[in-house]
Amino acid sequence: MSKDIDWGSLGFGYIQTDKRFVANYKDGAWDAGTLTGDATVTMSECACVLQYAQTCFEGLKAYRTEDGRVVCFRPDLNAARMADSCRRLEMPVFPEERFVQAVHEVVAANLDFVPPYGSGATLYLRPFMFGSNAVIGVKPATEFQFRIFCTPVGPYFKGGAKPITIRVSDFDRAAPHGTGHIKAGLNYAMSLHAIMDAHRQGFAENMYLDPATRSKVEETGGANFIFITKDGKLVTPKSNSILPSITRRSLMVVAERYLGMPVEHREVLLSELGDFAECGLCGTAAVISPVGKVVDHGREICFPSGMEQMGSYTQKLYDTLTGIQMGRIPAPEGWLHTIA
Repeated sequence: MSKDIDWGSLGFGYIQTDKRFVANYKDGAWDAGTLTGDATVTMSECACVLQYAQTCFEGLKAYRTEDGRVVCFRPDLNAARMADSCRRLEMPVFPEERFVQAVHEVVAANLDFVPPYGSGATLYLRPFMFGSNAVIGVKPATEFQFRIFCTPVGPYFKGGAKPITIRVSDFDRAAPHGTGHIKAGLNYAMSLHAIMDAHRQGFAENMYLDPATRSKVEETGGANFIFITKDGKLVTPKSNSILPSITRRSLMVVAERYLGMPVEHREVLLSELGDFAECGLCGTAAVISPVGKVVDHGREICFPSGMEQMGSYTQKLYDTLTGIQMGRIPAPEGWLHTIA
């Protein structure tokens, strides 16, 4: 029985649900973990996360499919990416199988918050971990908490995805050998000024370049880029400081296996942007956000797909991936984790 929620008017915000998963790490081991109705976190004012930002997170969604199932999309990849984040941040890895099981338990305990099929809304899950004990010297915590909460969210773009205008940013998103490849909270904290500055200048997002040479396209603060060549090839930027987007990796498989499109994962130069027919940003929240124009310090790079709608190839990629997620199109083996 679904909750009494106006699914059609949901925004992309937080609504408290019934249960969340909590596990604690102490004395070198994780406890069994539990589901709880308590949405609050209590910790020391000197907790490592508050002093030195020792935290990482993930984001994934649960959906109701056309045939009535409730599924999650590729939670094993979120588990693996979070394990990489933890290792880089000197945090204990939450075992990947337990991560997937905890995702399963949280969705199962909040089934009434999973929006109905066809509503455009989904159940967003936020796994995260942080250093919880008091640390005043600069060093890793010794105690950690891992949590997963969920919240129903509406479509990222109300009324469809209109192409956006973005700018080439003067800020760097990541250091050459830094933390750009993991989902560390600190990456997002440092991006807040850059995104607000972009908004104040009238742009929807930033295009970050590689920090070493500032000649290659990397990503935005929260999404990977995809480009389509004029002859229908999918090109995705490659760099050690780009977060490996699960949506982007999935779109590469969809392009090749479902749509017969050639795929290239390679360095993309800022100077070649004008050669592409279509551009998009891809991530969990919006799946694909079409980009109509990139402004590079006053120089406008307009994609032939225009500012009115998604390009035809981008639309096919979007329709196919969302079709897989919603159960309308058969999924590759292991992509959908069935919960109910």
